[in-house]
Amino acid sequence: MRVKDTLNLGKTKFPMRGNLPVRELERQKAWEENKVYQQRQKLNEGKPSFVLHDGPPYANGNIHMGHALNKISKDIIVRSKSMMGFRAPYVPGWDTHGLPIEQQLKKAGVDRKAMSVAEFREKCREYALEQVDKQRTDFKRLGVAGEWDNPYVTLDPKFEAAQIRVFGKMAEKGLIYKGKKPVFWSWSSESALAEAEVEYHDVTSPSAFYGEQVVDGKGVLDTDTYMVVWTTTPWTIPGSEGITIDPNFNYSVVKPAGSDKKYLLATELVKQNAELFGWESYEEVKVVKGKELDKVLAQHPFYPDRKLVTMLGDFVTLDAGTGLVHTAPGFGEDDFNVGMKYGLDIFVPVDDKGYLTEEAGPDFAGVFYEDANEISLAKLKEAGLLLKTMDYEHSYPFDWRTKKPIIFRATPQWFASVDKIRDEILAAIDEVKFFPDWGQKRLHNMIRDRGDWVISRQRVWGVPLPIFYAEDGEAIMTKETIEHVAKLVEEFGSNVWFEREAKDLLPEGFTSEHSPNGVFVKETDIMDVWFDSGSSHQGVLALRDYLKYPSDMYLEGSDQYRGWFNSSLITSVAVSGKAPYKQVLSQGFTLDGKGHKMSKSLGNTIVPSEVIDKMGAEIIRLWVLSVDSSADVRVSMGSFQQISESYRKFRNTMRFLLANTSDFDPKKDTVAYKDLESLDKYMLVLTNKFTKEVLDAYANYDFMTIYKKLINFLTTELSAFYLDIAKDVVYIEAAASQKRRSMQTVLYEVAVRLAKLMTPVMPHTTEEVWEYLKEPEEYAQLSEMPAVEYYDGQDQLVENWTRFMKVRSDVLKALEEARNAKLIGKSFEAHVNLYVSEGVKAELDSLNTNLRQVLIVSALDVLPLEEAPADALKLDAVTVKVEHASGEVCPRCRMIKEDVGADQDLPRLCAHCAQIVRANYPEAVSAGLED
Repeated sequence: MRVKDTLNLGKTKFPMRGNLPVRELERQKAWEENKVYQQRQKLNEGKPSFVLHDGPPYANGNIHMGHALNKISKDIIVRSKSMMGFRAPYVPGWDTHGLPIEQQLKKAGVDRKAMSVAEFREKCREYALEQVDKQRTDFKRLGVAGEWDNPYVTLDPKFEAAQIRVFGKMAEKGLIYKGKKPVFWSWSSESALAEAEVEYHDVTSPSAFYGEQVVDGKGVLDTDTYMVVWTTTPWTIPGSEGITIDPNFNYSVVKPAGSDKKYLLATELVKQNAELFGWESYEEVKVVKGKELDKVLAQHPFYPDRKLVTMLGDFVTLDAGTGLVHTAPGFGEDDFNVGMKYGLDIFVPVDDKGYLTEEAGPDFAGVFYEDANEISLAKLKEAGLLLKTMDYEHSYPFDWRTKKPIIFRATPQWFASVDKIRDEILAAIDEVKFFPDWGQKRLHNMIRDRGDWVISRQRVWGVPLPIFYAEDGEAIMTKETIEHVAKLVEEFGSNVWFEREAKDLLPEGFTSEHSPNGVFVKETDIMDVWFDSGSSHQGVLALRDYLKYPSDMYLEGSDQYRGWFNSSLITSVAVSGKAPYKQVLSQGFTLDGKGHKMSKSLGNTIVPSEVIDKMGAEIIRLWVLSVDSSADVRVSMGSFQQISESYRKFRNTMRFLLANTSDFDPKKDTVAYKDLESLDKYMLVLTNKFTKEVLDAYANYDFMTIYKKLINFLTTELSAFYLDIAKDVVYIEAAASQKRRSMQTVLYEVAVRLAKLMTPVMPHTTEEVWEYLKEPEEYAQLSEMPAVEYYDGQDQLVENWTRFMKVRSDVLKALEEARNAKLIGKSFEAHVNLYVSEGVKAELDSLNTNLRQVLIVSALDVLPLEEAPADALKLDAVTVKVEHASGEVCPRCRMIKEDVGADQDLPRLCAHCAQIVRANYPEAVSAGLED
């Protein structure tokens, strides 16, 4: 027998291999074939429920890193809850209606006008389901577990019927109404938009200061006075119907030197505007209170027959402008409200595509609204009314899909009243727990400040508004008619609305006093897609008996405070008086490595498939654990390279643990805690502490803490300490010795706990580990999280070892100095003389451990402090002198020993190794050792 054959006790080769991109697919196939997700659900029957309701991504295109962050985060939470005593089903969903799908078909050459609405909708449906399949494949490749064969999709007839019933309940409560209000109008989409469909960008607009001549001053102003207004949208001047001022501001009539005109401005802004207009001097003729100017009439600058009424409003500010606001009720919410108060007509001379109509006059008719700015400015200048033009930088709303600017435009739309239930919604928010906690205030403020919700869209791919119109124009949406439509949709899908005539969609024999001839027409608008997804608490949670409403958690990006969190909350409070969620967790956006938004045009995108093909999905999953997703997250290939190093650390640690417990049977070989070696007890207590910290972090959805604790445990407690010492035991001591079994007990326990604790994060890897553990469950995913134990005397044990760690730190410093001085190479070449006080000596003795072994040196003497020589190194806890160990190297234990050759039959081994070999490998002794 060769020496090396007795060196590697415990070094069984562990066949864990990398090659994640290939092996992950094999493992995922096995999970699917063996229905591991379904087994987990069966196992958890009867346990308390935890339902994370999936916010549906839009079914269009392959997934991006934001999708990966979102879905993996959900998967980590659901998997951890499943292993922590909860029944935690996960039903993924998709948002499948809306304009982008219509646009994709148009790009693909589908001619909408060459087919019926129902035929076009069927094309949309087919495209949406193709996208669902594509994204489902991408999400499953990330290792996300769930009901992939039974997801929810918003085009499902049962979902659509539930959505219509939500509408019906809101209508029954008087929350649905039709009105002509300024809404976000996307000329590029030819549809109204909800607030959640609008994003803001900085733009530069032409602004104009101009005068409007008083024609009826109500005894307060003369007719040679011009009211100076300011606008950043000159194209809306054709829609101007009034001037708004604040009743409490002071307004001055001033006459510039050399001018035959007088001008009215807010007193506080006269000086800065005079400089802006180039008035070298001026005379203040009079000062009046705003309320005195109520209903003063001025002449419209373009139209001789239109007079502008001065109105009192509370939205005028002194931050910029003149204190007088050009008011076009058809083009702004504040303008609309004050115009309605004063009984003005709502004049909207702009069409669906953003072109001014003939109502604006021949100079503007057929002109695109942005081009109308120039015409307005030219006409003001020509009339001698333009005082100043300049560029103005400000934030402006854009259609989030087409990326084109929108306009405010008053059109007849259907609204859901937020105002009527605002207090109920705000009260419901107070019952929800938010992660991060600032989310509560954010959502509260959004609901507090938002207007009523425009829910109608002038499109065809969506759920129809179940509204009929009678012969006299009366809107019919009764409980009876809506439920009848819901049943038809549930049976035939929402296409039934577009395939049948109104009479065939109404209940049999339906009559109305508003239609004496029994003639009805149906609404052609569809519902806002946010109403679709916002109804999922009824279309999914309330419909599936194994889920629950309200859900335990909604988890999405921070943009969903004005999107899904918002719309779901409104509809849920409207139908049931409560929020649809108990907890809300929001995440930031994924940005490139420099903090820029990722886009194909910039060439800075990193897609999950690229990382998976190179490194495996496990690297993305571990990356999700490592980042602070409460804020925006930067992503680069470099960040995944760094994470792959952490992954390698975990994998190599597991390889070591498994390789050195391959001959350990936990049923037969486990050593009871009370009989463990002191060092092993300490490691088990540290492992238990780590377990508690990780479980607590899971419970608080604190991923980054889990990652930090994991890396610290692997690096500090294991690699740099316990596992380094372990080699001196598991490789050297007799296979079945108490000392080796003691350490193996802890190594095995550490392996099991790490596998369980990390299964929610790295299931592909931990399932591979699980194959080599001797645990009863077939899959790690079917095990339970490790319990947090309490061991007798653990506090005192930790206190003793904590003090020793200070001594160890001093010894390591001394060894490093000796290494730098070329006195030693490896620590096994050292003979350490430790000079300590009686108190420290007593502490070291209390550990009841082999200190030489723990310090990984060949020889150790603990001596009285007063015997320390002058050249000893005085450190924080102890004084140390390092010498080169005397003797020869034992090839089996790698230490330098003076008793090498003490056993004549085993001349190359030290006495301790010879004793082990003689007792356990008698054949080696009889055969002799050879090189």
